[in-house]
Amino acid sequence: MYTNFGEFFSEKRKALGKTLREFCRENGFDAPNLSKIERGLQNPPQSKEKRLQYASALGIKEGSDDWLEFCDLATISAGKIPAGIVSDKELMAQVPILFRSIKKEGVDKEKIEELLEALKKELR
Repeated sequence: MYTNFGEFFSEKRKALGKTLREFCRENGFDAPNLSKIERGLQNPPQSKEKRLQYASALGIKEGSDDWLEFCDLATISAGKIPAGIVSDKELMAQVPILFRSIKKEGVDKEKIEELLEALKKELR
């Protein structure tokens, strides 16, 4: 599980066996900007067009699990909630409860990880 968009992007690029400069040169991307994105110093792209360009260069197909994770991490890394969640009014009503539960001192990291694993299994 990736913690942020930059980590996800960097790992996918490295899996292609490409250095940052090679990847950018081959795909027409700006290396300094992409370096900042990978290091979390600049927000990931928010436009679908730019995401599609990056995803295509990484070999990520639109609609795949990797695409969904790519987009969710890009949105979350920019400090936003993914659109699919925001548009679900019932789910959004429960979000404050989730946030309070996570912040509450009695909830430990192990319990949260168990919850996430259970959710992952449910979604498969």
